[in-house]
Amino acid sequence: MYRILVVDDEQNIRNIVKKYAVFEGHEITEAENGMEAVKICREAEFDIIIMDVMMPELDGFSACREIRKFSSTPILMLSARGEEYDRIHGFEIGVDDYVVKPFSPRELMMRVDAILKRSRRTAQKQEDVFEYEKLHVNFAAHTVRVDDKKISLSPKEYELLKYMIENRNIALSREKLIMDVWGYDFYGDDRTVDTHIKLLRKNLGEYGRLIVTLRGVGYRFETER
Repeated sequence: MYRILVVDDEQNIRNIVKKYAVFEGHEITEAENGMEAVKICREAEFDIIIMDVMMPELDGFSACREIRKFSSTPILMLSARGEEYDRIHGFEIGVDDYVVKPFSPRELMMRVDAILKRSRRTAQKQEDVFEYEKLHVNFAAHTVRVDDKKISLSPKEYELLKYMIENRNIALSREKLIMDVWGYDFYGDDRTVDTHIKLLRKNLGEYGRLIVTLRGVGYRFETER
């Protein structure tokens, strides 16, 4: 059973999510806006937060930013808009997944299940530290440094980087990245992977070049020439 906080100013959306979540045995807490969500999260712990973007008083992005100051609880964002800017902005501030309205309640719950299974997975560490020139990744401390300067990555960017490093010099299709990093069958386009790759390359600076695009295939983290 998961403890889920559903944040949306539309009662019917909260009712739909609650109906499917309760049917699967989960416990639901509701909030009507971002301000209320932040307050509730300060007072209680949840396994995951499902939150709308457009809300009165405090929008979902702002609420996510506030929650990330004191909590790493996974956040799945709902939005009526699917523009790349919104997706990038959400991922940059720490959103774990992004679902565009109207959505399939069944797929939504599958994504919730996948996010939580992945976050609780205790995969064996292949190595504690990865170093390449002046790129330093400490897996035990969850830190990334370039030229001895700490780089801030969203949780998903870090997971993607870790996975690509562990599978470096191997061609990785978008489908494999989605299955192994996101943990579910993705029905739609490849923008989720491409958006995170774009953000990761930007944050890695000159070492973004290590993530090589394989046309028609996917990507490879390349340290061998």
